[in-house]
Amino acid sequence: NKLGRGNRDKVQQLMTITGARPVIGILKERLMYSTTSPMLQHPYADMILADGISLLCNDIQVDPQDIVMLAISWHMKAATMCEFSKQEFVGGLQALGIDSLEKFRERIPFIRSELKDEHKFQEIYNFAFDWAKEKGQKSLALDTAIGMWQLLFAEKEWPLVEHWCQFLQARHNKAISRDTWSQLLEFARTVDPALTNYDAEGAWPYLIDEFVEYLLENGIQKGQLSDWTH
Repeated sequence: NKLGRGNRDKVQQLMTITGARPVIGILKERLMYSTTSPMLQHPYADMILADGISLLCNDIQVDPQDIVMLAISWHMKAATMCEFSKQEFVGGLQALGIDSLEKFRERIPFIRSELKDEHKFQEIYNFAFDWAKEKGQKSLALDTAIGMWQLLFAEKEWPLVEHWCQFLQARHNKAISRDTWSQLLEFARTVDPALTNYDAEGAWPYLIDEFVEYLLENGIQKGQLSDWTH
């Protein structure tokens, strides 16, 4: 009763999606909804949108800002952030072997552990670019990219992430290309935070080379970050 009309409509969308597939069983006790409902004629009737995902997070006891939601979206092959299509949602649950809220909650630690796997982390990282960018855009908005990097590299524990974000805001202030996105992970993996093995002749995108220059200009010299090396 505390939800506004718009939010109630979006919760009903979640009810439609989950209740229309009792074979999945997910949320069926709380959210069973008749397949004859006029909501099925709604243009978003086969979508779970932001408010529906918030409700789902509450049910599986996960903070919406938790990185595990990105990993869940990767499993569901979601095309867009804060949206699940009916096909994505049902297919993802089936692939994960989930047919109840209890099983969903039980799978969370496993899904979280996948972020520690180097190969899967790279897949999730690369997935995040298309997932987070605006529909129809080739590049990722800077503010969105910074938020995603802070989320991902908190997990990866790359100590230069805040310097990188400050550099982008001070010197770049433009959208982020796919090449820069993908190459930054390689840079974080292969170049130690003290920059002792950085090769100025390497084939890094110009933005990463400028970032190294920015670090040096601002007194973050080679060797000063030795305590941060892995």
